[in-house]
Amino acid sequence: MTTEITRFAGTPEAFTLCTNAAASKAAPWTPAQDAILSDAGLAAARETITGWPGYAPTPLVALPALAQRIGVAEIRFKDEGGRFGLGSFKALGGAYAVARLLRAKVSDALGRDVGMEEITGKQHPGIVSQITVCCATDGNHGRSVAWGAQTFGCACVIFIHATVSEGRRAAIAAYGAEVRRCKGNYDDSVREAQETATREGWFVVSDTSYPGYMEVPKDVMQGYELMADEAVSAMQTPPTHIFLQTGVGGMAAAVTAHVARKFGAARPTIVLCDPDRSACVLASIRAGTPTAVEGDLDTLMAGLACGEVSALAWEILRDHADAVMEVTDDEAVAAMKWLAFPTGGDTPVVAGESAVAGLAGLAVAMKDAEARAMLGLDATSRVLVFGTEGDTDAALYEQLMGTTAAQVRGAA
Repeated sequence: MTTEITRFAGTPEAFTLCTNAAASKAAPWTPAQDAILSDAGLAAARETITGWPGYAPTPLVALPALAQRIGVAEIRFKDEGGRFGLGSFKALGGAYAVARLLRAKVSDALGRDVGMEEITGKQHPGIVSQITVCCATDGNHGRSVAWGAQTFGCACVIFIHATVSEGRRAAIAAYGAEVRRCKGNYDDSVREAQETATREGWFVVSDTSYPGYMEVPKDVMQGYELMADEAVSAMQTPPTHIFLQTGVGGMAAAVTAHVARKFGAARPTIVLCDPDRSACVLASIRAGTPTAVEGDLDTLMAGLACGEVSALAWEILRDHADAVMEVTDDEAVAAMKWLAFPTGGDTPVVAGESAVAGLAGLAVAMKDAEARAMLGLDATSRVLVFGTEGDTDAALYEQLMGTTAAQVRGAA
């Protein structure tokens, strides 16, 4: 049975917390889940991605003063803002999936198994240049797919929905992709990308999965898992809790899968965090089955503005995510400011508006006695959060923070 609380409805401090009745730390890692994300898949992703020029593990930033302010023993913030110069963790997923897709298509064309080094080394330009990849995006995934296409030599078309900012559109186009703006919300752009690809003979490289489209998103998610592997490997003591922003759930599922396989029943408590204006994971946990939310999904957390949970992500989150929270845009902006303008000697961190729902969820939960009890949070808790993007919309970041990202970094 799920347990749910809602506080301060209609105010900037509002939140909802819902436990997941289907989840258990004792739940086994099933063969179906291992077919999505696995130790072998992680090893392959690690071997490929760590060989790309510019690879380096991103920082795991300790925030002791913020931990004391919020009321926990430790907060570690995995800062993905510098990943391959693309500004977000998405660089790990989209580009890796592009490379995997190209390897498969070139192998088919040549009638032999092509090594990944042949793709990354652009050894088959005649074949690769005739291939077009595409996807729908809120911004960061499309940038990663476009970068991967440019890096490995194929063509790329990216579909963005009505409310994606001009800054994000330009950032994608800078990697040589054709960018097409669609009517409607993110889920509408997903459908338009698939319909166009089917008609044109292109290949969709999406970070969400849906009936009839399951294989490529596994590669995207497997790339994301490298981020979790880096974070956990850098910690001397495992976290007791991990707070994760959701969107379609691919990143959250990748992190959850990693700790479920690594720690088993001793895994951390997993808390998912949805924007209140696009809370499809909350709706799904509440219903016990994937449940779409409709409307314009117009949250400031643009990278999380998704109305339908990924089918592959749900396969993992259903069994291994302990609770889900709904947080407001105001709470996200407050979390951005804590990171940009820290007190007590913490390192300043640039985190975009889609990077901080997990941190915001932790902060609001710690203010509420019932929420703390439901999640097992107290002054001894060690919390891991993932800062999944930097200032991927530089103009919006400056507007929200009242200063530039460069000035924040300069104060570090």
